[in-house]
Amino acid sequence: MITKPDKNQARLKRHLRVRKKIQGTTERPRLSIFRSSKHMYAQVIDDIKGVTIASASTLDSELKEGIGNGGNAEAARKVGELVAKRAKANGIEKVVFDRGGYLYHGRVQALADAAREAGLEF
Repeated sequence: MITKPDKNQARLKRHLRVRKKIQGTTERPRLSIFRSSKHMYAQVIDDIKGVTIASASTLDSELKEGIGNGGNAEAARKVGELVAKRAKANGIEKVVFDRGGYLYHGRVQALADAAREAGLEF
């Protein structure tokens, strides 16, 4: 009997395939996201230096009180705004978007749209 790989294995496979092509540089770092069932996480990463320039998540003290459930589109929107604000404070205007193997829909799209509206270019 042939078993079907689970969703997370398929996502990781997609993520690795995309990561072969996408790399964050000092001039244009990578905006990487991770989505769990309860929370959203976003990081702006310089892959050449191996450093995280800015990060935000639904677990941040700034956001934790304002959102009830960290696993919805509204919470993702707030994370997108916060990571864009922190990246701009560090002098980052342009990024490469890494959706982490997730479909560009729902929470992933909400985070990306909010980051764009807050001033990040990708």
